[in-house]
Amino acid sequence: MNHKKNIIKTLVELGRFLEQFTSEIPKINKTVLHNDLFFEGFKHQLKLAQEHNGWFTKENVCFALKQWSGLLQEEALEQWLASYSTPTKNPKKIAIIMAGNIPLVGFHDFLSALVCGHNICIKQSSNDKHLLPFLSAYIMHINPRLKGSIEFSQQQLKTFDAVIATGSDNTARYFEYYFKDKPSIIRKNRNSIAVLTGKETAANLEGLAEDIFRYYGLGCRSVSKLFIPKEYNFDAFFNAMYDWHPIMNSAKYANNYDYNKAVYLMSEFDMLENGFLMLKEDTHYASPIATLFYEFYDDIESLKTKIQKDSAQIQCIVSHDFLANEVDFGTTQLPKLNDYADQKDTVDFLLKI
Repeated sequence: MNHKKNIIKTLVELGRFLEQFTSEIPKINKTVLHNDLFFEGFKHQLKLAQEHNGWFTKENVCFALKQWSGLLQEEALEQWLASYSTPTKNPKKIAIIMAGNIPLVGFHDFLSALVCGHNICIKQSSNDKHLLPFLSAYIMHINPRLKGSIEFSQQQLKTFDAVIATGSDNTARYFEYYFKDKPSIIRKNRNSIAVLTGKETAANLEGLAEDIFRYYGLGCRSVSKLFIPKEYNFDAFFNAMYDWHPIMNSAKYANNYDYNKAVYLMSEFDMLENGFLMLKEDTHYASPIATLFYEFYDDIESLKTKIQKDSAQIQCIVSHDFLANEVDFGTTQLPKLNDYADQKDTVDFLLKI
């Protein structure tokens, strides 16, 4: 069996394994390979991940696992890889430095290096350190050919041929200096936006609520800013947000809400709020937790020009019939395998180094 078929078969099995953990009470599937060795162990890792990071609630971890189990299907994997000549004829050692803002946030980079046939050295964020090492062990157990090709390090990475690093704007400056002599993809802060016209349906706005609140707004694909026409009426917007009010049951979210509200009130900023979300007029893209920024626009063409100018700060644009590369309401956290972060084709990069 060639590498491409072999790796697809391995990833399909991983998808079947993950599917067991997509509801809050795991459901064992006796046809999944090696459950006797891995099922209870992964349950324990999920528990550790949730205890270690208060943002990694059971609901959000299950959501991430459901997303990945849905993508690790034979047809989806074959379509993704059809246009690439994998594996590389010249395997290298790829360093991947991962963020930890949402569960398994670095999994796509890991997957890309794996399908390209490279050796992988991973430095994880301390916020998300439990899940991927266990899943890597499962992959190598299914596919012994991969043994020795995946390693994890807590030390400074020193011996590698190329790097994919994700971090804040501050850490990206360090990455750019430290990795200046290596082929690299270095990702900085990005946020997602929604462009509203006032003609959105209730279903559109309910989808937007998912884009705003999923993962507590911590993902780069989370909508953190609205562009709205002048005289926009927020009534329908706030009605659509209402079903997310239980988010205040999270102490971490509630603490952020209370803190940011106090700051805004003391600073005498104008804001709108509904008890669990604050809206503040602001030109920035990155809003604090429990806050959504908004900005008025005069006309669509000027807004398109502004968004193009600021494209390096924007990950997703949620809208309807606004731009060719827009994302549908409610789908920002449902990327496909070929939806590359920052519009940089990771597989193409890894095959050309």
